[in-house]
Amino acid sequence: MTLSVQDALIHIMVVTASSDEGISDAELNAIEELVLRSPVFEGFDVGRLVDVANQAVDATNTEGLDGVLDAAIAAIPKRLQDTAYALAVEVAVIDVQLPQVELRLLEMVRDRLDVDSLVTAAIEASARARMRHLH
Repeated sequence: MTLSVQDALIHIMVVTASSDEGISDAELNAIEELVLRSPVFEGFDVGRLVDVANQAVDATNTEGLDGVLDAAIAAIPKRLQDTAYALAVEVAVIDVQLPQVELRLLEMVRDRLDVDSLVTAAIEASARARMRHLH
């Protein structure tokens, strides 16, 4: 199944969120908010979000994590690969404390994308800065 760019971006976010044994309500809300406010999702029917997310989970169960990531990244043009990584990082940092499994998944995504290592480091640093608590 060939994915649209928007569906592929959602698959990457869902796989990132579910990497630590399930998707929390906070992660689901974050994915929805990212879809609603990110220009890359302009024109996307938000009513499809649950179906696309379920497709990602089903694909993970049948094709495995590698298959889902490979299919999603194949659907994303080079000029949007940094966007894909930024969206994955945004979902991962929702839990504030990144479990090792989410860090490993981000590494898997990063390794498959054609994005400069300085860009990925900047994306990660920016996300950490936004998620810091006062105390």
